[in-house]
Amino acid sequence: MLSIATHAFDPNTPVVSVSGLRKNYGDYPALKGIDFEIRESEIFGLIGPDGAGKTSTFHILGGIMNKSGGSTAILGKDPRDVRLDIGYLTQTFSLYLDLSVNENIEYAARIREVPEEKFRERRERYLRIMGLANFGERLAQNLSGGMKQKLALCCALIARPKLLLLDEPTTGVDPVSRRDFWDVLGNVSAEGVTIAVATPYLDEAERCNRVALIHKGAILQTGTPTELKKSLGLKRLELRTDNLESSFDQIEVAIRSSGRQGSIADVQLFGDRIDVLVKDTDTGKQDLLTILGSARKAEIIEEDATLENVFVSKLASHEQEHDVAFPSIDRPRKTGQAIAADSISKSFGPFRAVKDVSIQIDYGQIYGLLGANGAGKTTTIKMLCGLLDITSGQVALAGRKSELRSVSLRKEIGYMSQKFVLYDDLTVMENLNFYCGTYGLSSKERKERIEWAIDTFDLNGNEGTMAAALPGGWKQKLSFAASVLHQPSIIFLDEPTSGVDPLARRQLWQYIRLFARNGAAILVTTHFLEEAEHCGRLGFMVDGQLVAEGSPSEIKSKQPGVLVALKVSNNQEAYAALREILDEWKVSIFGAGLHVVLDDKEVDLPHCQQALAEKGIRIFSSRQLPFTLEDAFISIVQRSKRNS
Repeated sequence: MLSIATHAFDPNTPVVSVSGLRKNYGDYPALKGIDFEIRESEIFGLIGPDGAGKTSTFHILGGIMNKSGGSTAILGKDPRDVRLDIGYLTQTFSLYLDLSVNENIEYAARIREVPEEKFRERRERYLRIMGLANFGERLAQNLSGGMKQKLALCCALIARPKLLLLDEPTTGVDPVSRRDFWDVLGNVSAEGVTIAVATPYLDEAERCNRVALIHKGAILQTGTPTELKKSLGLKRLELRTDNLESSFDQIEVAIRSSGRQGSIADVQLFGDRIDVLVKDTDTGKQDLLTILGSARKAEIIEEDATLENVFVSKLASHEQEHDVAFPSIDRPRKTGQAIAADSISKSFGPFRAVKDVSIQIDYGQIYGLLGANGAGKTTTIKMLCGLLDITSGQVALAGRKSELRSVSLRKEIGYMSQKFVLYDDLTVMENLNFYCGTYGLSSKERKERIEWAIDTFDLNGNEGTMAAALPGGWKQKLSFAASVLHQPSIIFLDEPTSGVDPLARRQLWQYIRLFARNGAAILVTTHFLEEAEHCGRLGFMVDGQLVAEGSPSEIKSKQPGVLVALKVSNNQEAYAALREILDEWKVSIFGAGLHVVLDDKEVDLPHCQQALAEKGIRIFSSRQLPFTLEDAFISIVQRSKRNS
């Protein structure tokens, strides 16, 4: 049996020290001499696109892969010598699905030789913190994605590691569970555990103490989220106007004509606004008004740049710009209602998964269907596209209320499921050829569409690559391409960007908007609330019911109360104290501070100040923030559950 290693460690020494780290796979340099340090009790984020080197870095730090050069030290020693002090969550679930929650934790404890009394104490504590105390006998395979990740975290923490490595731990996890997960990390960090996390979600990276931006095996920048945003040297303007698409086109043309000399650095179209990055706020505003002309009404609001702005701006300068094209259309553009659901329900035995949901989506519209895991989104999509019989209610597709599974209607529908559904053992070209055959495309159409897909989705040079060998972002692009080769007029996308980095996500949304602009009706589900801003209209599902609808701005503006950011003298104690006097979901750890939702700021803020003062906690600063769509989502879900 292994024995737990003990060794002296100077607390002034970084827990993780990496210098000149290199990793080669044959002739391919995955890591090109990277340097960084992680301090004790710090949450350190490693962010970058697919293939940047994040997982290779974590494998080396976890002691499961040899480096090609440079040095790495964990607690002052080689990673292989302190593996019992390291907890590691890989990208895939590291659980035994046929074991129960308790059995998985017990197995992890026995492997690490955790003493029985400490095992029992820690198991009860972590299950309570993770909200799993009532699920000890449930098989891991029967847990939701968020619960699986919390269980995996329990298993990693049961030996009380000094370093916790988390490789994209919340991919596919809904926003409520993601926030719970990060609050747990805040607790763990406060107890002295050092955490390194790789994440494709930039809102999660905002919660880290420091982040490092890695690209093609090299670290481009390291600092706190605030430092990185300030270093961008750009301001963000939110533009709302009467015709977003034509305004967006006008601004893009102006950027291309002025190049680097203009005041506008970047522009991005969302569902009900345009985000514009400018070098100077006043000059940028004036240039926007000049571009749009006096005839067009425009509202311009100044906002801080986001970490995603930093990510995209930094990486875009290292990537070749790729134009997005649309294949020639051989069908008339349709107008009116494309998808209509009238009080549809679905029951599985006594369980009602979907309850009287009504949705209407027009051609050319992007509709986002949001909800926590198990809310009924996927079941709703499967009913809408005819893959699942409805229990009650009625569905109309492309004006048809019957024969929804006919071959002719199938040719008008594109469907991209949650999972990567292409064939791993076929190449990129073989997969595209297979789907062309499935849709009955002619030889001429097949040639044109495949050429379009290869060029538009930047798959040139990878035609012979097995699908299984593609990075996650490329897999999603290939899957999307396969689902739209036949130019469908109705497209269903079930979490199309799950686990995809922000740059690839932005590219995918360019394609999605392109199809919408050419007349396709699009229904998309996502767990990433920032990208839900791309939708023109949103529907929020809770426990099978549609509980809110509206544009992203309408959804956010309707939220009761205010969101306040607090900087305090003891983050963890303040977090615990405020959750005693407020609903728990209203308090969240956010980096070195707290985000708190107050129903009535004039009443609730003094109440919070008093509660903290009684525990000797000082408030250094408080400032009101605008609600994000994630804040709105969590508020809607929690309030709906409370009122049900």
